[in-house]
Parts: sequence; C-alpha cells; structure tokens
Amino acid sequence: MTANILALDTSTENCSVALQWQGEILSHEQYSPRDHTQRILPFVEQILAQAGVSLQQLDAIAFGRGPGSFTGVRIGVATAQGLAFGADKPMVSVSTLQAMAQQAYRSAQAEHCFAAIDARMSEVYWGEYQVKDGLMRLQQQEQVINPELLAGSAQVAAAVGTGWQSYQELLTSQYSGATVLDSVLYPSARDMLNYAQYAFSQGDVVAAEHAEPVYLRDKVTWKKLPGRE
Repeated sequence: MTANILALDTSTENCSVALQWQGEILSHEQYSPRDHTQRILPFVEQILAQAGVSLQQLDAIAFGRGPGSFTGVRIGVATAQGLAFGADKPMVSVSTLQAMAQQAYRSAQAEHCFAAIDARMSEVYWGEYQVKDGLMRLQQQEQVINPELLAGSAQVAAAVGTGWQSYQELLTSQYSGATVLDSVLYPSARDMLNYAQYAFSQGDVVAAEHAEPVYLRDKVTWKKLPGRE
C-alpha cells in the first residue's frame, strides 16, 4: 500500500516540494538560489491545497538531508521539522545524491549513476548508485572529495549534478563510460518519494526531534578552525 508522503528539499539552488497522495504525485519546484525561506512554505501550502488535503492526513514528511549548501540543508530540515512537529508525523530523511540518481533512472532509465554536487573549495559531494528493484542503491559511501582523487571508472553510467558541470573535463576523462545528463543538475523532491516510500515501508523513520542534516564536510571544516579540534 502506497503511503501518503510530503517531500521537500532546499539543499541546493533548487527549491522543490512533492506530494504523493493516494498513489498520485504532485510536484512543484523552482530554481531559487537565494530565497528558499520565502518560497518553501508557500510551495507546501500550494501543493496541499491542490490535492485538497491537510498535513494531518499524511503518513510522513520526507526531507532532503543533504549533502548540499549548509544554509540550504538547514532550511529544509528545519522547515520539515516544523511541519512534522505541528502535525505529529514521523520524518524520513533522503540523500540529495540518491534523489538525483533516482531522477536519472526515472528520466533516462539509467541503472548505474555517478552523482556529484559542486561542494566548492575544489571538492564535490560524491555518490555512486546502482538500481535494484526500481530503487537507486548507494555503492560504498557518500563522500566529499577533491575530484582529482576519485578512483575513476570506464563503466557505462549516467553522470548527474553540478559537480559534472564544474569539473566536466576532469571527471569525463576519469569516468570515460559516463554520459552527462544535463537535465539532472539538482535534486528534486519528486525523486525523493521513491526512497521515502521504501524507507517508510521498512519503518526507517525518525521523530521530528531526531531529524538531522548530513553535511559530509562538517567535521573536516571544524577541524580547520583554530581551537575547534
């Protein structure tokens, strides 16, 4: 049975909301690099009104946990927490890298995917995914890394995310079998619903007070600051 789930994400320049209600999916997103705080709640209200439902009628609220912009990830987590607290609903955390890989599978039938978000500081947030039973599954682990240090591969795969735009020449030489999908630059809440449904069915949910962002870089950043060892 399909759960009724609201998903939202503000972890990158894309601001997106999606609702899976009684098996149907509604979604709304906009490239909005600087005003997520002004847009995200109106997007939520708009999509709930479009479906004619309230938060109390939902089963769970999913959110993009990162990696991504520190500020963007925090906005998304805090907004989702507020909604979940108010409606007394459990939360499901979804990787932004997984969401992009899932979009590659949905839009281009890609079964193997290298997802990379430009992390600034000459690094990328990186994850490799392989499809199983319609769901993109993480291989090894997500990481933040200088793209020059990636292992490289000649395997046929889709390549998604802003990291492939920022370091396209370097990455395409290292990953010679990769096809860059320019249509998949950012994570989308719509493509968080697949994993959210799976996680919810497995009982992999958290109470609002326990929802946490994933920065990947946070410990490394703090260690670079004096007195923060």
